[in-house]
Amino acid sequence: MAVDSSASTWSERFEQGLHPAIERFNASIGFDIALLQEDLDGSVAHARMLGRCGVISEAEAHQLVAGLEQIRAEAAAGSFKPDLADEDVHFAVERRLTELLGAVGKKLHTGRSRNDQVGTDVRLWLRRQIDAIDGDLERLQLALLTQAEQHVETLIPGYTHLQRAQPLSLAHHLLAYIEMAQRDRDRLADVRRRVNLCPLGAAALAGTPVPIDRRQTAAELGFEAIYANSLDAVSDRDFAVEFMAAASLVLAHLSRLSEEAILWASEEFGFVTLTDRCATGSSLMPQKKNPDVPELVRGKSGRVFGHLIGLLTMIKGLPLAYNKDFQEDKEALFDGVATVRACLEAMAILFEEGLEFRPQRLAAAVAADFANATDVADYLVARGVPFREAYQLVGGLVKTCVAEGTLLRDLPLGRWQQLHPAFESDIFAAIEPRQVVAARRSEGGTGFEGVRQQLAAHRNRLGTVGRPT
Repeated sequence: MAVDSSASTWSERFEQGLHPAIERFNASIGFDIALLQEDLDGSVAHARMLGRCGVISEAEAHQLVAGLEQIRAEAAAGSFKPDLADEDVHFAVERRLTELLGAVGKKLHTGRSRNDQVGTDVRLWLRRQIDAIDGDLERLQLALLTQAEQHVETLIPGYTHLQRAQPLSLAHHLLAYIEMAQRDRDRLADVRRRVNLCPLGAAALAGTPVPIDRRQTAAELGFEAIYANSLDAVSDRDFAVEFMAAASLVLAHLSRLSEEAILWASEEFGFVTLTDRCATGSSLMPQKKNPDVPELVRGKSGRVFGHLIGLLTMIKGLPLAYNKDFQEDKEALFDGVATVRACLEAMAILFEEGLEFRPQRLAAAVAADFANATDVADYLVARGVPFREAYQLVGGLVKTCVAEGTLLRDLPLGRWQQLHPAFESDIFAAIEPRQVVAARRSEGGTGFEGVRQQLAAHRNRLGTVGRPT
């Protein structure tokens, strides 16, 4: 049975069907059925165009559209069930359409090939997914923004090289990830422009003598333009690689945020408490709360990175035009999109309800280090001392304090004045952590007023769209 159905798929040039194992190896119906709605959308637009151009009669075009919509209804009802003999979603639709309409169903494929058809389907699907991911990124931004608005004056140690550097407003720290997410959104919007080119009508590789109107079909499907070169139209997968590169950066950013959340939740840091909504326990150690959400996100980033390398490897040696290798783009795209969306949702939930910051613990951490050393140097610079001289003086002072087991805040005024006569009693206020943060007034800095302005700008841009109810 499988041999006969396989043989009937092709022209009379073939006398035998595929070997059953090769039929399974060759088929993509197991995963490209995910493109069914896009295949139906593209086929409806193609049928209408054929009718308007006089390639088929208007009555036949109406029949084709009605048949395609019936298949859509059957799919929704669960009665449209392609099998291995259909090979792919395109043949599955065409086969069912022919069963419904007879000879008229066979006219749908006029003026197109599966090569331009699949390219159209994938672009329609990915375009919708990019729009959905943009909404997911916005939700994460809003979750971070809501947390940031509650913690403008909560201080957190800032790090370089994972060593204490300078204190920050916690809101400023979270705003950095909002900015990363905005770049992700901007990148995806740029990728979407190149996804939104229509290859339909390029046929197998050389175009078609059938008097079709490619621009009419493209417009109906919402594409901004058509491919100018038919060879390029059916062999271009740059857009898939570009998307996966942008998706990889999304996961890289999520992985960085995940790593911080994991550190913050540890006993050693203790900056956040994990709620029961987003943490799991140990099967052996009853006291534990594990940060599974950020750990999984950190781990899943490798899947998306791998898909990027897989797609690049797939296209690197392909001659023009279409090659069966392109079948391998689907599973990478499907899994890449699913992974990105799942990770974005999980991280949004984590910051909406999965962790709680501990301001007192954060304040204690900020107060118990030498992160205000730069401010001592800045204090001297403001009084005419060259920065490099001030830098060396403060470095020596820190060395002495470390040896003595004391902090800069605990030094008496006399010790300060022994170091340099420019020091006065206001040094103690200048190196207090809140003042250290407030003093960073340069545009884009962590100063409280600047942070409030940034929060207001993001709130004005994001509003409340995407907030969970």
